[in-house]
Formats: sequence, structure tokens, C-alpha cells
Amino acid sequence: MSRFRAALADSPPLWWALLYFFCLLTGYYILRPVREAMGASRDAATVFPQWMIDWFGAHGISLQDFMLQALFTGTFVIMLLLQPVYGALVSRYPRRVFLPVVYGFFIACLIGFYFAFRFELPGRGLLFFIWLTVFNLFAVAVFWSFMADVFNNDEAKRVYGYIGAGGTLGAFLGPILTRALVERVGIANLLVVSALLLSMCIVCILRLRLWAVARERERGRKSGEVPMGGHVLAGLKLIAREPLLRALAMLTFFGVGVGTLLYNEQAAIARKFYDSAEASTAFYSGIDLAVNGLTLVIQLVLTRFLLSRYGIGPVLLIPALAILFGFCVLAASPLPMLVAVVQVVTRAGEFSLAKPARETIYTRVAREWRYKAATAIDTVIYRGGDVSFAWVHKALSAFGSSVVFLAGVGVALGMTFGAWRVIRAQRALPDDRPEGGGGSAS
Repeated sequence: MSRFRAALADSPPLWWALLYFFCLLTGYYILRPVREAMGASRDAATVFPQWMIDWFGAHGISLQDFMLQALFTGTFVIMLLLQPVYGALVSRYPRRVFLPVVYGFFIACLIGFYFAFRFELPGRGLLFFIWLTVFNLFAVAVFWSFMADVFNNDEAKRVYGYIGAGGTLGAFLGPILTRALVERVGIANLLVVSALLLSMCIVCILRLRLWAVARERERGRKSGEVPMGGHVLAGLKLIAREPLLRALAMLTFFGVGVGTLLYNEQAAIARKFYDSAEASTAFYSGIDLAVNGLTLVIQLVLTRFLLSRYGIGPVLLIPALAILFGFCVLAASPLPMLVAVVQVVTRAGEFSLAKPARETIYTRVAREWRYKAATAIDTVIYRGGDVSFAWVHKALSAFGSSVVFLAGVGVALGMTFGAWRVIRAQRALPDDRPEGGGGSAS
């Protein structure tokens, strides 16, 4: 607590950043169990519109048997379509415009979903699953890009653990609210609560913008108060060109792979043991509570210490090695409880260690890297990994869980190699550099 008070004294915007991330993840985690219950549903009619079920059925495909694969594929397609839209937004409008617009769009969507769930419109499950996945990736990616405008590299090492802990408290509260309220007030009214929390995020953005402007002047960075310019697909071009971004993309792709394999096995467990959407939602809330409890402990005890003392090396490698060990255990003994335990460890390691470590890198690069390349990695590359490994899981699941997790060992090795490449490539970056444009950061 003394370190936390010292960090607040040294960095006044920390309070607003904490509140921002707290509200963002509370709003998301209120909704996440609803999405998970949709993905684990036994009845395709609760997720897909009837015309879609009939069309695929007429072509010999049962959507019930390919539910997650269809949902992940649809999400990836939407993510590809949205990437140039987002690129145009950040290229043509200043930060004070495009950040509130992004969150305002998601709030408007929540109001629409309120009526969809209230009146039980067909196909609401499909649309909500895809929308919430897109919302999570874009909203969180934009948050961390904005934080790199507000904090420099040294500040990020000191405060990102605390900011992550604020988000974890929100992620802790969200499932509690869902578990306590979903069977009393229904899913539709939970969406209103989430919309109010996202409105508070816009207030935090407007307040933090003042510190972002001051930091840019201090560091000689290009102002975020003017349009960024550049090509709408500059993020993908930067990833193809820059070794560090390619390494980050590789780490993300295989990191998503291990999560997707675990997620699909977890969904199979939920379909087997839970009959209703409400019971399945409560089960996923319990998983989220365990993840967020472990994440909070690590963030408060280890993250700041490891980042400040040793840099990003151990903070990236510890989660990767823990996941590798977990998949080795599951390949030998794929018990349902072990799947849940490894799921908790995997997600907690990502949120408490790997994610803050990766985000500190973006404090040392140009704005196009932060707002375009980083977002492309967290959306297109992320969902590309999701859809790829969803179909890999479908192919391997016919041979049993042990084969799935044995393949997962290879995926975890790829993730560990990606982490090692990131650690090596980021050494070429200066600790904190004046910003030019969107070119090479090294």
C-alpha cells in the first residue's frame, strides 16, 4: 500500500486510469458469462436464426455440431471488415474524437441488444457473441494504446501493474453482479448496467486527455490532438515489415491457440453438465472469479516488482513456461478439474504478467505502432488465431482430449518461442524516444 500511495503521488493520472479500466472490465465481465453460455448452448436455435439453421441443414451441415467454429469464423470475418474502418477513424480524426466515438458506438449497440433480449429476437445469440468479442478486443486495445500516450516507459513499469489490478477488481465485480442478478432481473437489464459503466469510461478519457497532451509536449512526441494520417491498413503493413511487431504477432497467435483449445474443452464440459443458460452462466462466472482472484494477487505482489527490477523478460517467460507445463500435465491426464485449473492459470498469467509486459513496449514506439499495429495484432491476429485453432480443435477432438492437449504442447512451445523473440527484438528500442511518425521505431 505504501508503494501504491507513492505511485499515486508521483503520477496523478493513475487514479483516472484505474477508474477507466475498472469500469471497462466491470462492464465487459458483466456480459462475458452471457456470451460463454451462448457458446456452450446445447440448442442451436437459441444462438442462430432459424433461416440460418435451415440453410446449413439443407447443405448437410448441422450448426449444432459446429457452433463454436461458426461463431469464431463469423467473428474473424467481422474483425477483418472492421479493421479498415478503425484505421480510417484513427487516421482522419484526432484522439479527442475517435476515442469517445469508439465507446459511444458500443454503448449504442448495448441499447439495441437490450431490446433484442427483452423481446427474444431470433439470432440475438449469434450477434451478441460476435459483438461482445469484437467489443472486448477493440475497447481494451484502445485503452492500452491510450495509456501509452499518458505514461512514459519508466512510469508504465511502475503503474501498469496497479492499472491492471484496477481492471481485475472490475473483472472480479462483473461476474459477482452477473451471478447475483441474472436470474432475478434477466439478461436484458444487465446490458443497461454495462452501458452505464461504459459511459463512465468516456468521462475518464476526457479527463486523461489533459495528461496525454502534457506528456506529448514533455517528450517531444507528435500531438494526438491532430489527425494521425497514414494509410487505413498501415497497422498490417507495419506488422509485415517490423521484426518486433512480427514477434508480437507470433506470440499473440500461439497464445490465443492455447486459450482456444482450453476454451473449447471447457465448453464441452459446460454442455455436458449444465442444462440451462442461467446455470451455464453461473458456472462461467465461477471460472471468471477464480481467474480474477489469482490475477489480482499476482498484480499486487509480483508485476510491478518484476517489471521494475528485471524488465519484460521473466514477465513474458513465466506465463509461457507455466502454460507449457500445464498442457504437458493435461496431455497425460485430461481430467475436467485439471482443465479448469489450467484455464485459470493461463488466463491469470496473461492478464497479470504477459499483457502488462507487452504494453510497456508500446510506450517506446510511434503512435502508428500503438494505435494501428497494436490494435491489428489484438484484433485481426488475435481472432485469426482463434478461428484457426477452433477448427484445429474440431479436427482433433474426434481423437480424444489427450490428443488435443498433446497438440497443445506444440502450440505452447510456439508461444514460448514467440516470447523469446519479443524479448530479443525489443532490446533494440530506446528506453523513451522522441516521436517522429509511423516508421521504424529502432
